[in-house]
Amino acid sequence: MSTQVTEQEQAEAEEESTHQRRRLAEKAERQEVRDRMRERAETDLERADTVFDLKVFRYDPDIPEKEDPRFDTFPVPFTKGMTVLDALMYARDHYDSSLTFRHSCRQAVCGSDALFVNGTQHLGCKTQVVDLGDSEGVPGQIRVEPLPHQEVVKDLVVDMEHFYDQMDAVEPYFDADELPSGELEEQRQTRENREKIKMSARCIWCGACMSSCNIAAGDNEYLGPAAINKAYKFAMDDREGENRKQERLEIIEQEHGVWRCQTQFSCTEVCPKDIPLTEHIQELKREAVKNNLKFW
Repeated sequence: MSTQVTEQEQAEAEEESTHQRRRLAEKAERQEVRDRMRERAETDLERADTVFDLKVFRYDPDIPEKEDPRFDTFPVPFTKGMTVLDALMYARDHYDSSLTFRHSCRQAVCGSDALFVNGTQHLGCKTQVVDLGDSEGVPGQIRVEPLPHQEVVKDLVVDMEHFYDQMDAVEPYFDADELPSGELEEQRQTRENREKIKMSARCIWCGACMSSCNIAAGDNEYLGPAAINKAYKFAMDDREGENRKQERLEIIEQEHGVWRCQTQFSCTEVCPKDIPLTEHIQELKREAVKNNLKFW
């Protein structure tokens, strides 16, 4: 019995030793990569004609020494065509691999990299560094923060769950009163109706408009410009029918719906897809009045 225990303990010790050696080897490899990337950054900085400071908000609630919010500054060599997202990726790849932010398509389509850049909401992949400077070119410093009015998960990543809940509240899907009788018959939309709603269909769910809205910041139940714009898209689609339109108007005329908007245009100004959000909200207000719906 004692011999079996000894053999088992010895096997466990050897296994632990193997894991330990592998962890140390991986740690050494990561450090080697970091050293190599930092040396490359130093070379890039020496060769660059223009260098700017990227000041980035940092916060990590899971690590005690990093749970206090702060800013880290990274020197970044400017290259022609560089975007804010490019600069963040350079900082992450050359200085600190723990720098956390969302990105995906890099084509201003997925909406995952909405950020607060120099005090305004921008898409990181769409915003050219040179456009943030004055008439003489690249700014000396660019400050990047997470979207305001949303809970920060880590560094530049915010919790989007509430935003998605508000979008879901307006039932953002096509739902017609009647479908074509024929199996292969198309549910056609007129050219004029398509033109009317096409801008509302450009929303990429980035949350920039919601983040810029002072009303949403003070009223957590307010549907917000993105959700109301989504409601506009379907309420104004003639193919859905009058009954479904009435149901949609009853959703957006609620206490925390369209009547909360104070026409400040902040959402329209920051929308990266140039959607006339405030105009759409005002048109829904007029539709609500025509349908004798209540005011709040």
